[in-house]
Formats: sequence, structure tokens, C-alpha cells
Amino acid sequence: MTSSYDDLATPAEMHADCRAAGVNLRLEQAARRATRPAPSLHFDEQPAEQPKRGIEISEATARLAAAIHFHLD
Repeated sequence: MTSSYDDLATPAEMHADCRAAGVNLRLEQAARRATRPAPSLHFDEQPAEQPKRGIEISEATARLAAAIHFHLD
């Protein structure tokens, strides 16, 4: 029986896990984006008309929504 205080991995394995998590979380990319200047709020500096993305609702999703009486139009 192990207690909650037992280390289940070696320090080297835990360090490798932390490094892998940092890579997968893209922390460096997030840090770069956080330090960039904010985008402009002025209307004339916004890009031209952009189409809205379409949303596809699968048949299974529609069945689940109907089962809980949530209507998707």
C-alpha cells in the first residue's frame, strides 16, 4: 500500500514530465503573444469584411438535442 506522500516516479522522470507538459502547453508561444501590443480598436484599421464560419450539425447531434428538447435551427 502506498501513501499519498510516496513519490511514484524519480525526480528525473518528473522533470521530464514537466518539460513535456511545458512543450505541449505552448507556454513560450503564449508568453510571446502576451507581450505583443493589443490590436487596434479603430474601425478604419480593421480588416475588410470577413465571412463568418459555417457550423455543421451532425445527425447524431441533432438527435441528442431533440432528445433533451433543445431545438437547433
